[in-house]
Amino acid sequence: MPDLPDWLSNALPEAARHPGLAIASLGDGKTLGKGGFKLWSPAFGNGEVLDPCFTAVEEDAVAPPLEWTAPPPGSQEIVIIVEEASSDNDVPPCQWALWGLPGQKGKLLEGEVPPRAGKNALGNSEWLLPDPPIGETRHYVFQIFSTDLPLTLMPGASVEELKKAIQGFVTGCAVLYAPFTGVEAADADFDENFDLD
Repeated sequence: MPDLPDWLSNALPEAARHPGLAIASLGDGKTLGKGGFKLWSPAFGNGEVLDPCFTAVEEDAVAPPLEWTAPPPGSQEIVIIVEEASSDNDVPPCQWALWGLPGQKGKLLEGEVPPRAGKNALGNSEWLLPDPPIGETRHYVFQIFSTDLPLTLMPGASVEELKKAIQGFVTGCAVLYAPFTGVEAADADFDENFDLD
């Protein structure tokens, strides 16, 4: 597989540098972080481990909360694509693909259902709960794009259809990275029960 461009390699740790990431083909050095455009989560910092409550470890797990700054001027819509960058496949599995968010500063609350969502790697339109084998670490890359046109894609579109729809229309982009190592559910419960903070 080809290497990531330098502008993106500098934004991601080596373990998360999958050349098939959506941002590798949709963004560039000029749009990455343009005008201070940034994606973050109040639940974890860039490079911090995902909490089990956002993974298959917990039965009532939900999608993590996300927030972003105002995109570059002229932006009409916000698109978010989350991919698992540890895959050996040419295209990393899609954990979440969503759009229909206004082209302005905004956020998604924990577990909030986005206005429009596309198919994840399992073919449904939900947050695909990270579920690595026990002891194996997977790397998840949250990618945000602002576009200078509103999308007409219907909910349930594939991530490939989504990427095709915004190709050439991206005004800004940013990344947020989080790893997660597979654990047994009982281990997660044990850690929670004996947290003395």
